[in-house]
Amino acid sequence: MTKPDAAGTTRFAIDARTALRIIRDEPGLDRRVALVGPAVLRSHALQLLYDEVRDGSLERAEGRDLLEGVATLKVRLLGDRVSRATAWRIAFERDLVDPAIAEYVAVAQLQADVLVAADPAVIAAAEGLVPLADWGELRRAQGRS
Repeated sequence: MTKPDAAGTTRFAIDARTALRIIRDEPGLDRRVALVGPAVLRSHALQLLYDEVRDGSLERAEGRDLLEGVATLKVRLLGDRVSRATAWRIAFERDLVDPAIAEYVAVAQLQADVLVAADPAVIAAAEGLVPLADWGELRRAQGRS
């Protein structure tokens, strides 16, 4: 369940998989809703696309085009001292192998109303710490923002 701010805008934290889904399935959605994510989001998207090209599920040129879409995605990326310190704390509290996963949760805690994640590791790390929303809720919100 999302809770809009005083202006009626819900801020959605997203993970790299959700960013790629926006680019692939809902181009322009990023212009109609407020999105935030950690600075590492673009690097994670790069890795996901690279893996798809290497395993043959995506053509190299298409991967490059999608990577360009990530570069132009309208999302506020955060990597400030407070976000990193919060991620550090969450990573230890949740005993995460990869502290970068905690960055998504930290940004959601600090700067968003809800987190929309497609990565099971991000979802698991966020449970009980931040409200989670699904892809459908993000899509429905575009008319309200």
